[in-house]
Amino acid sequence: MDLHFGDSKPTDEERAAVDALLGPPESSWEGADRSDADLRWARGGREARDRRDLLLPGLHAINDRIGWISAGALDYLCRRLTVPPADAYGVATFYAMFSVKPRPATVLHVCTDLACAAAGASRLCAGAEEGLGPGSGVHVERSPCLGLCERAPAALAVRAGDPVRTAVVAPATVDEAVRAAGAPDAAPEEPPAAMAVPQAGQEGLVLLRRVGVVDPASLDDYRAHGGYTALRRAFALGPAGVIREVTDSGLVGRGGAAFPTGRKWQATASRPDHPHHLVCNADESEPGTFKDRVIMEGDPYALIEAMTVAAYATGAHRGHLYLRGEYPRALRRLEHAIAQARARGFLGDDVLGQGYAFDIEIRRGAGAYICGEETALFNSIEGYRGEPRSKPPFPVEKGLFGKPTVENNVETLVNVLPILTMGAPAYAAIGTAGSTGPKLYCVSGSVARPGVYELPFGATLGELLELAGVRGGLRAVLLGGAAGGFVRPDELDIPLTFEGTREAGTTLGSGVVMAFDDSVPLPRLLLRIAEFFREESCGQCVPCRVGTVRQEEALRRIAERTGAAAADDIALLREVGRAMRDASICGLGQTAWNAVESAIDRLGAYA
Repeated sequence: MDLHFGDSKPTDEERAAVDALLGPPESSWEGADRSDADLRWARGGREARDRRDLLLPGLHAINDRIGWISAGALDYLCRRLTVPPADAYGVATFYAMFSVKPRPATVLHVCTDLACAAAGASRLCAGAEEGLGPGSGVHVERSPCLGLCERAPAALAVRAGDPVRTAVVAPATVDEAVRAAGAPDAAPEEPPAAMAVPQAGQEGLVLLRRVGVVDPASLDDYRAHGGYTALRRAFALGPAGVIREVTDSGLVGRGGAAFPTGRKWQATASRPDHPHHLVCNADESEPGTFKDRVIMEGDPYALIEAMTVAAYATGAHRGHLYLRGEYPRALRRLEHAIAQARARGFLGDDVLGQGYAFDIEIRRGAGAYICGEETALFNSIEGYRGEPRSKPPFPVEKGLFGKPTVENNVETLVNVLPILTMGAPAYAAIGTAGSTGPKLYCVSGSVARPGVYELPFGATLGELLELAGVRGGLRAVLLGGAAGGFVRPDELDIPLTFEGTREAGTTLGSGVVMAFDDSVPLPRLLLRIAEFFREESCGQCVPCRVGTVRQEEALRRIAERTGAAAADDIALLREVGRAMRDASICGLGQTAWNAVESAIDRLGAYA
């Protein structure tokens, strides 16, 4: 792909897809069908460049309408936004859900990651390919985690058109997946979000208390169950008072880094540079993680209220909700909830008549694990490849669009609501001194009742697995997802706190708890983890770009032979792992070796 525009022309459908997002072009410079006279000068070039952040939505618009992104369509979008085609090509090829090569209008994404792999994803893929056949007009795509681990194995059918149609099948059989791909509109409706919460309706829940109790489409139902009480208290306290409450509560980020939320908010609020931005990271792509999806599908107004509180406290007037592209139902629920909140005065120019303006814009991801890293997410929103930035400067100083930005994930934000309604001391009394409040855990794998569980920090791993009904023959438990570590069945007394897992030589991460019994081949599981990191590495830094490939190669060799050769490869794995951990730019490379290392050292893999 050249830096210059080519000779390829967009089809009428491709033009319509772009124009529906950007409006009709005003000049031939932008691709309008007019005389060439006005090509002697460009009109609106600066304004077009200021819309660079619409590149990702524009790629979605084309991909949704056509099913793939042709050279002509990409050229037309680039003309509209004055983006070099080579630059846009680099963005389009960065994401797993886009294709720049012709493919059928219907794509069946079959998850092949950890929970689904253990539940027979390879058989599902092979069966779907055989059942659909080469002339079916359906492309079967082996996909990274779809965030449906509690219902593994999972498949997502996407049929391009106006509008795009989707169908989620989980747990999926071959016949159900084939039928969904053939007719997404006729696929059975997904089970309610409450089905993913085994504790739904129980007394004492804090974060999950409304899931399965309220109608997620009803703003009135949400308000009848305590909704918007926290926002009203936030207005009574003022921005500084809200930050003080959050700080005193001891709330730390729930995405895995465990950074104090109050400190992050205070650092952003105190910056003199404006405007400030709020970003909700709803791109939970860690294999085994699905808690944010359940909240967005089962209690979407809670997230909207929490974002409004966070924005008010930090001086932001616009919120960006970056949502996984693999979550079609969450997208529909949030779009409806935002529209209702806006219509009823809970978003807009005068929120609750308090003279405070705030609104939320949803930005869809397109299948890139690295965009869970905050600065990679900023680049993605701005229309660039989702590659992490070097720090400093930190996001609280220069984040989204170069302005002070506070970024939190969904679970972190919804924790703010009980902090304000019950007060910081009562909230801090939940859990432990070092890890306060309730925590959500995503339990999947070899358990009888997979799903999202809410427990106070300090409960042990064994207590959680007892709730989930762990099956006999337990071989290992993976904590923290692919970026986490394995523990043995005799280590179930590990307290589920940030400090407790750290002392045990593992990590809590985002709350993934994945159990594996003796039927799961551990070498194949480790190889899948290595494949995942090799596929998801953005390639920006050498330690990760090369190290993830070498790690996968070594694990493949080990799977094929034993003895001295295997010992040599294990030594190589350790060397490569140390290099990735010490020298990678971001957490992907720094944690890519964790699960493999723990399997070798704690489980005796390849012994």
